[in-house]
Amino acid sequence: MCRQVFGFRLAMIALATPTALVNANDGLPTRLVGAAVVVTFMTSYVLFRDWERFGALLLRHPSLLAVDTLFGALLLIAAGPDSTLAYVSVCTPLLAGLVYGWRGAAVFASLQALLLLLIHAAQENPAPGITESALLPGLCVIAGAVGSSLRNLMLRFGAATQALTTVQARLAVTEAVSAERARLAREMHDSVAKTLHGVALAADGLTTSANADRVDPALVRQQAALVARSARRAAAESRELLADLRRESDPAQATDVLVELAARTRDFSSRSGLPAVYRPTGAHAVPPVPPAVARQLLTIASEAMENAHRHAHPTRVDVSAGVHGDLLRISVYDDGRGLPAGTTLEQLRRAGHFGLVGMVERAASVGARIRIGRGGHPQGTEVRLELPLAALTTPTA
Repeated sequence: MCRQVFGFRLAMIALATPTALVNANDGLPTRLVGAAVVVTFMTSYVLFRDWERFGALLLRHPSLLAVDTLFGALLLIAAGPDSTLAYVSVCTPLLAGLVYGWRGAAVFASLQALLLLLIHAAQENPAPGITESALLPGLCVIAGAVGSSLRNLMLRFGAATQALTTVQARLAVTEAVSAERARLAREMHDSVAKTLHGVALAADGLTTSANADRVDPALVRQQAALVARSARRAAAESRELLADLRRESDPAQATDVLVELAARTRDFSSRSGLPAVYRPTGAHAVPPVPPAVARQLLTIASEAMENAHRHAHPTRVDVSAGVHGDLLRISVYDDGRGLPAGTTLEQLRRAGHFGLVGMVERAASVGARIRIGRGGHPQGTEVRLELPLAALTTPTA
């Protein structure tokens, strides 16, 4: 706002300077008027161009504005109160109100009004009526009041903006904490929690076998080995989870999703005993995937295989992945009994079944689209995940 005031002053000084120089007497008066033009014009230009740098100096030293007012009065005497330079005098109380508040506006409006009245009275042919001679002094008073009001309004607006920024920052922190909690809950549910549940079931079976009337040593050893393997897998999943969470902060470590998906499919088949086959599809190579995105995609595929094994009782699981057009498509299909008719995510959430809910949340977090249903198959369930390839590239500046 102050910069715009000085821009207006520059324009009015430039327009009124020829008149001021022509009306000035030869010799010393002309030189004084020329010096006043240079000082007022350069001061206005410097403050217009670098207000952030020199505005604080004007704020600390109101006497500088008083000196500028006196130079402006010298120009006004030479050019006459009827010239465009008269409008510059209105800028002074407006600027004082913006910079110093109502006290400064009152002082400089009074000073400028007094100077204008004296200049009118000193004219050879003063204005015949008091209305014309008091017009500019009255405008100075109004400009000072407007400047002071604008200052108060901007200060209140700034305080409100700062308060709003603080609230937004607190909300952002709260949302970030909630999102991180939800993400960690999904990670724990889809890895360590399930394995530990399997450990608990295996341990219950071992306890039952050990407390039987006739203990079968071979069965006890088998169940104990299962508990040990499950516990080691839980520890490995914990380490893998921590390592992946750390790698997510380094986007340079891209992941080959197809290789990882094939490895997870083989591991699932060996652990569960359920035939699971992976096959690549598409005519183009899959670009490297950032670690954070790759983890979500692979976890969704692993969760789909685990859900099929636990709930659908299938005879086989088919996993495929590849680039189709501008999409990276991953499909996990089982020929089991499929989802119950009318199943919704809200029903699953209320019932405490967070597997499918977590899959949908993971897909949304990376901008992917997920479909869960029969797809084009007569029975069973297909989990199809489609991610735009544009989401895998980061635009460079």
